[in-house]
Amino acid sequence: MVKYSVILATYNEKDNLPIIVYLLVRTFKEIGAKYEIILVDDNSPDGTINVAKELQNIYGEETLLLRHREGKLGLGTAYIHGLKSCSGDFVIILDADMSHHPKFIKDFIHVQNETGCDIVTGTRYRAGGGVYGWDITRKLISCTANYLTQIMLWPGCSDVTGSFRLYKKEVLQDLIESCISRGYVFQMEMMVRAKQQKYKVQEVPITFVDRIYGESKISSKEVIGFWMGLLKLFATT
Repeated sequence: MVKYSVILATYNEKDNLPIIVYLLVRTFKEIGAKYEIILVDDNSPDGTINVAKELQNIYGEETLLLRHREGKLGLGTAYIHGLKSCSGDFVIILDADMSHHPKFIKDFIHVQNETGCDIVTGTRYRAGGGVYGWDITRKLISCTANYLTQIMLWPGCSDVTGSFRLYKKEVLQDLIESCISRGYVFQMEMMVRAKQQKYKVQEVPITFVDRIYGESKISSKEVIGFWMGLLKLFATT
């Protein structure tokens, strides 16, 4: 039977974690698929890892694997770290803050089964997708980032800044090794590299809902880093 590994990268998500883990477990039970959840925590000061340990007691060590890091080392390196523990045939990444509802995983798996594609990525920018809870500033930043990326890099997908995706494990490994970014620009670079390496990508419309608990991790530094990364990729690809 095919197995799915889910990587959750966390930083200060103690309130969201029990909900997202419960929904992931319920989703995979409904699908009837083998799965595991790899949680990579960057030494969250709010005690996320303690909540994770309690959840591990509930769901079992084979279902929920904990990987604790000594500091906030970035999203890209969190996926690299988590990938080392994945035993599944496919790897799913999504935000731990409930912005990505696990109910869409069923659609991801269906599309992959039907097409045999290498990557399924969620999109907010196709019919059926959308964003709820953002103010006009954040919507403008996201739309501008996607628009400029389309013009400059032609990534072959409509939502390059999204982070809800399903990868064949070997494809994710290959793309991570080819990427040089480690912040939020990492998500965009992954899709650019996927097109360069001629991997087959399919999109599934998703609804993105802004977090209820906690604070967004996107800072002005991350936004500047994205633009710098975009320019660097434009100059080198």
